[in-house]
Amino acid sequence: MKEELQVFMEYNLQWFAKDGNGGEKTEPATARKLQEARKEGQVAKSQELNHAIGLIALFLILKVFISYIGETLFGSFALYYNKVPDIINESVGGLSIFSASRLINSTLLLLLQVLAPVFLVGFSVSILINIVQVGWKVTTKPMKPKFSKLNPLNGFKRIFSKDSMFELVKSIAKIGLILYVAYSSIRGHQDELFLVYDIPLMQVVLLVGSIVIGAGLRISLVYLLIGIADWFYQKHKFKEEMKMTKQEVKDEFKNTEGNPEIKGRQRSKMREASQRRMMQNLPTADVVITNPTHYAVAIKYDANQYSAPIVVAKGENFLAMKIKEAAKEHKVEIVENKPLARMLYANVDVGEEVPPELYQAVAEVLAFVYNLREGR
Repeated sequence: MKEELQVFMEYNLQWFAKDGNGGEKTEPATARKLQEARKEGQVAKSQELNHAIGLIALFLILKVFISYIGETLFGSFALYYNKVPDIINESVGGLSIFSASRLINSTLLLLLQVLAPVFLVGFSVSILINIVQVGWKVTTKPMKPKFSKLNPLNGFKRIFSKDSMFELVKSIAKIGLILYVAYSSIRGHQDELFLVYDIPLMQVVLLVGSIVIGAGLRISLVYLLIGIADWFYQKHKFKEEMKMTKQEVKDEFKNTEGNPEIKGRQRSKMREASQRRMMQNLPTADVVITNPTHYAVAIKYDANQYSAPIVVAKGENFLAMKIKEAAKEHKVEIVENKPLARMLYANVDVGEEVPPELYQAVAEVLAFVYNLREGR
């Protein structure tokens, strides 16, 4: 008979867990993880929404200032065009490089003066919408080079990932929708475009500018709807990506709050020390008021030291039994008063004075105890 060879291999159940160590990511991200992600520049924001609002602001500015921009550019063109012969005549041997550069520089300066407000508004709106989406917190960490991004394998994974496929489909749908809106907007002005050969140049510029701006605003509004939908998607995607496993939550809690087992042991030791001090002070008590089985509260009154009776010890169940045993051992009177015992235990901590509303009840118990002592 052949002997069977049995091989025993130790294995870890975490090998079969989803999403690595700790299992599946089912827990919402903690505030600490979101804060760390924020420091790394990982936030939920939509670039589509930024672009859409930026385009709307740009076309609105152009719609307001198109007449001023057109008149300024045409007037400047005529002015500089008329200056060219004078500049050539002033230069020896025709138009010099210096004269040409001076003319170009003045032209560029004029263009900058005309278009600067448009670009300034667009830039300001872009910054504002970013602040509205994610708040104001500047970080340079996303700009730092990461050598992991140079890995070709990781690059291929990113290209063929689910997110990349979604972005591709979204881009194709976005381009198709924008082309359709642009075509339908321009098509409605086709009769006007056939008249451009019969009207002055300035009117042509204003007409074409009006058509382009109108189409741009319609495209921007459609783009805005896409941006809003993308913003909700990015929020959902970020929330899912930030989820944590139960083990990660436990580890983070240990790192931030300390190990619960250690803290539990510390609290237990502190409780024991407090109980030892309490039992040491018990012999000085005048009376122990009991429930009689559930609660026990030891009261002490010294008119020279305190303005009211104080609680020197209290406990319930097992600790109450220990207090009563210690009271018998040190010949401290034990008085049964169920309502008063419950009220004292629930409302007065060890070392605190009895509240005024319980003065009468406690005074009656103390008077009873003092009468017993005098009788003895």
